[in-house]
Amino acid sequence: MNTILLVEDNESIIMGLEYSLKQEGFNVLLARNLKEARDQENYDLVLLDITLPDGNGHTLFKEIKKKGNIPIIFLTAKDEEKDIVQGLDLGAEDYIVKPFRLRELISRIKVVLRRYNKMASSVVSCKGVKIDTEKTEVSSNGKIVELTSLEYKILLLLFSNKNILVTREQILDKIWDVAGNFVNDNTLTVYIKRIREKLDDKDGKIIQTVRGIGYKVVEKC
Repeated sequence: MNTILLVEDNESIIMGLEYSLKQEGFNVLLARNLKEARDQENYDLVLLDITLPDGNGHTLFKEIKKKGNIPIIFLTAKDEEKDIVQGLDLGAEDYIVKPFRLRELISRIKVVLRRYNKMASSVVSCKGVKIDTEKTEVSSNGKIVELTSLEYKILLLLFSNKNILVTREQILDKIWDVAGNFVNDNTLTVYIKRIREKLDDKDGKIIQTVRGIGYKVVEKC
């Protein structure tokens, strides 16, 4: 169940939106001003009114985006065109003008959440290391790590099985060298060593060795 943070001070809008969103299966958190919104956490999308009693929604937008990549849809009045443009320039996912049709807003919410869920599913991460499977890209603490094709395949296999022991035999069975031949056991040891060096994981905190059996990436991420 996705949780939506509704930041809005108009009581009639709050009542209508809260009821409709709950009918659609969403969990709803309410905030009527910036202060209340800052006290909320653990939500998947924000419906954010631009004009609030204690400030501008753009301020909250920037604060939320600093914490994480949370999708935000602005709620705005017809005469706030400049605010709409500013919000989109900041990186808002969408905006909807008041008064709005509830079905249209809910449809837009679902589209944005589907897009974000798809993006999230393409990234595997743990302990500062991220693997973007769409870009075939690996980064460690924000810095791009250059891996060979085989190193990438090994790392992705381990990260896709977090908290599960992956035996050496399972790894060898899944990967091939560039010539189409199986990688042998000794070569696998060399590859693991190279991967650790590139991830600055020489002490094996990211990729743990289970002696004589295989390797494991622990879930505490």
